[in-house]
Amino acid sequence: QVQLVESGGGLVQPGGSLRLSCVASGSIFIQFYDMGWYRQAPGKQRELVARISSDDATNYGDSVKGRFTISRDNAKNTVYLQMNSLKPEDTAVYYCRSNRAGWGVSWGQGTQVTVSS
Repeated sequence: QVQLVESGGGLVQPGGSLRLSCVASGSIFIQFYDMGWYRQAPGKQRELVARISSDDATNYGDSVKGRFTISRDNAKNTVYLQMNSLKPEDTAVYYCRSNRAGWGVSWGQGTQVTVSS
C-alpha cells in the first residue's frame, strides 16, 4: 500500500510563490519511482505539471516551464513542487502521483491552490 499526502496549497496573489510537498509512506521508497505533480481545474481535464523520474530526469508542462521546479528528497521520501510567478490560471487542485513499472500508480488526495488578488 502506498499513501501520498500533499500539503502546502493555499491562497496566493498573482506573482507570488508556493511550495507544495508530497510525503510518501507505506510500501514505497521514492528513489525507485517516477513521481509527478498533476493539476485539475474546474471543468478541465487533469494535466501534467511536472514529473521527475527515478534517475532524476525532469519534464514540465508547457504552461509552467521556467516558473515551476520539481525536486525530491529521497531520505525524507518527499517530492516538492516550487511554484513561482503564479498566475490566476494556475488555480487548480494539485495532485501527487507515484508510478513504478510493475508496481502500479498511486495518487494523493490533492491540495487546493488558488491564485487571486
